[in-house]
Amino acid sequence: MFDRLDELETKFTELSDTISDPAVIADTNRWRDLMKEHSDLTPVIDAYREFKRLRIQVEDAKTLLNEESDEELRQLAKEEIKEGQDALEKISEELKVLLLPKDPNDEKNVIVEIRGGAGGDEAALFASNLYRMYGLYAERRRWKTEIMSLNENGIGGFKEVSFMIQGRGAYSRLKYESGVHRVQRVPATESSGRIHTSTVTVAVLPEAEDLDVNLNMADVRVDIYRSSGNGGQSVNTTDSAVRVTHTPSGIVVACQDEKSQLKNKEKALKILRARLYDMEQERLHAEQSAERRSQVGTGDRSERIRTYNYPQSRVTDHRIGLTLHKLDAVLNGDLDEILDTCITHDQAKKLQGTQ
Repeated sequence: MFDRLDELETKFTELSDTISDPAVIADTNRWRDLMKEHSDLTPVIDAYREFKRLRIQVEDAKTLLNEESDEELRQLAKEEIKEGQDALEKISEELKVLLLPKDPNDEKNVIVEIRGGAGGDEAALFASNLYRMYGLYAERRRWKTEIMSLNENGIGGFKEVSFMIQGRGAYSRLKYESGVHRVQRVPATESSGRIHTSTVTVAVLPEAEDLDVNLNMADVRVDIYRSSGNGGQSVNTTDSAVRVTHTPSGIVVACQDEKSQLKNKEKALKILRARLYDMEQERLHAEQSAERRSQVGTGDRSERIRTYNYPQSRVTDHRIGLTLHKLDAVLNGDLDEILDTCITHDQAKKLQGTQ
């Protein structure tokens, strides 16, 4: 590990010199790429330099302990050695995590797709609850949200909704939300007070850039039609809705929320790229079984990952064995405790795989 850290520190020093070069600063694209690389390395190098400082401090204290005869000074040296060794052990574990291979998608924006599953209208209502939950979580992290496509059921629920969340590290945290979310509660329409169980599927897709997906527009059929359902004055008056069909994969995406046909087409193509990219990632993951085992769950959207139990105000994440009795807070966007635990669990699994 330390040979690798020495190499990275040398690289970091070289990067620090390079990004200060006026010729490099003048090349905006190159400078931006180098700055990102420098920023990614900074936490690793800061931790490594603190590790080396503490190591020297411990060695100096050991020398003092061996050479000093004054008992009070010897006791101080022992305490310093103990504190330093504890700190070294902690930073060593941090460095192991920092050196784990990074998911190349972690810094990307995401497209989140929520669909009502088993449970009919009740599932659609819970889909709208989850959409609100993610929107509030995005607000907490100062991320921007934008609806891409929405299909309502007429009573305030969402049959399906696709929306983008833009913000640094959005995928790194929200990727753990992919899967089946189960709700247990008494529906508003249930007169007997019987608890129903419904399900909603969530897909979290990293936003795909043009470089990520080679999308041949010759493989895409674009259909224009008149918008329908709830909406503004443009609904049912203009042919602004767009449906794109990717012939090779059979993926179909429809968008009608914008008044502009062009904007609806742009959103539909953005979702299509994200789904194609996700398909390719799933294929690669399937080939890398060892890597899949190191993730929290399988990431399979058929996997039940969480249960929201209203009568007990309980949220249980089945992958990590975490149960919280603060349902209202979670549905109001307080997701960090769950997501932090997912990340820690994921890192622990990956560390086991490297040992």
